[in-house]
Amino acid sequence: MQIGMLGLGRMGANMVRRLMNDGHECVVYDRSQEAVAELQSAGATGAVDVDDFISKLTPPRAVWIMVPAAVVDTVVDDLAARMDSDDIIIDGGNSYYKDDITRANALRDKGLHYVDVGTSGGVWGLERGYCLMIGGEDQVVSHLDPILKTIAPGMGEIDRTPGREGDASRSEQGYLHCGPNGAGHFVKMVHNGIEYGIMAAYAEGFNILKHANIGKGNQSADAETAPLRDLQNFQFDIDTAEVAEVWRRGSVVASWLLDLTAIALKESPDLSNFSGRVSDSGEGRWTSMAAIETGTSAHVLTAALFNRFTSQGETDFADKLLSAMRYQFGGHHEKQDDT
Repeated sequence: MQIGMLGLGRMGANMVRRLMNDGHECVVYDRSQEAVAELQSAGATGAVDVDDFISKLTPPRAVWIMVPAAVVDTVVDDLAARMDSDDIIIDGGNSYYKDDITRANALRDKGLHYVDVGTSGGVWGLERGYCLMIGGEDQVVSHLDPILKTIAPGMGEIDRTPGREGDASRSEQGYLHCGPNGAGHFVKMVHNGIEYGIMAAYAEGFNILKHANIGKGNQSADAETAPLRDLQNFQFDIDTAEVAEVWRRGSVVASWLLDLTAIALKESPDLSNFSGRVSDSGEGRWTSMAAIETGTSAHVLTAALFNRFTSQGETDFADKLLSAMRYQFGGHHEKQDDT
């Protein structure tokens, strides 16, 4: 099947390679002609601009875009102006699901179809495949099934859930038509909100392990520092990289994220090559907003989101104000770091 891919970043380019490996015809475009040339050398049909890109696709066209959420509207409008009735635009990025609904309605008025695909897999997707969460019209999603099935991981070596029998469902193969437009990115949004929470739990847990030897250090004895009781209870020099490794094997908390944590700690046990600033690309915020709008409790997910804001320095003024208030009511001067 022919597919056009616009946006050849870390995920888009690997998706093209995965599709070509399964015999699909790929037409590709990116502002970086170097990225286009690289895939062209691997067998894709390259385009020099959007007009060239559209002209090389056979109607009814299917164009998959992998671009940042902030530019999706511009890219969609640019494509729609050049496309014909029954052509399909697929957004595989991390768009806000409410925007999907608006876009789908606008494109429908022009005779075009829109499909939102939440895509999970990161830089490992070429080998592992990408978990796909899809929103769109039934017949359009069915038309795209050969493409979606190739991009998805397939059954792999994962055991079937007890009670599932017969032919494997789409979900068992790693892709799911979640509902009408917006449903795909809604499910992916919540997926990423959960991801924030799991990552935060691992980070906090390993941080406690890292500080399990605090009783061996010099303890401050001043009015500004709460004393550590029972120093003998914190004398453990725990190798966090080895803990990550042992937890990967048979532990209840084993997961792919733990696998990646083990890789990171093996490569850099003290993580000195990272600053600790953790970005949020939107999905955690949107998940928290959906929780509020639906009256659904999400204590862990929202706390994980706020922790990311803290890492970005967004609490600096609040921290300074806390220190200022403490000085005002008690004359407490800020304790300086030993370093």
